[in-house]
Amino acid sequence: MTFTTNETARKSVEQFRRFDVDTQLGLLWYGYLDIKDNLTPTNQPSVQETAAALVDQIEAMPKEQQLQAQRDIVACANTDISRTYNALSSSAKLDVWLRLAQGMEQGTIIQIPSDYQLPSETDNFVNTIKGWEFEQRVDFLRSAVFEMGAK
Repeated sequence: MTFTTNETARKSVEQFRRFDVDTQLGLLWYGYLDIKDNLTPTNQPSVQETAAALVDQIEAMPKEQQLQAQRDIVACANTDISRTYNALSSSAKLDVWLRLAQGMEQGTIIQIPSDYQLPSETDNFVNTIKGWEFEQRVDFLRSAVFEMGAK
């Protein structure tokens, strides 16, 4: 299922999925930083609770396992965390990534190294996304994270 409403966005989701797992994680982080000031929680309490429960599980792990759990979700690995993620609604999946990014800001989730830079092959991709309106960016993120998780 894809939530994007135009061909450019659909192609951008396909391009995003072709990047390696760590690059996708970096793009999710920078995507969050790009939109966080305009985010307002609109999810139903049940969506927030299910997302929070999964993030709490990840947060309880040692830092390296936190990173591996995120990698497993992105790579659709057959792990408990990835299967739990896959069972979530699209809104809860997006909420998981927003909560993980907030945890990174707060230091409760493993952070991207301060010297990390996205690979140069992401430049055109990033510039395309930055040219979109806020709602288009959110739709893109929802589409990008929807297909993640164990199948």
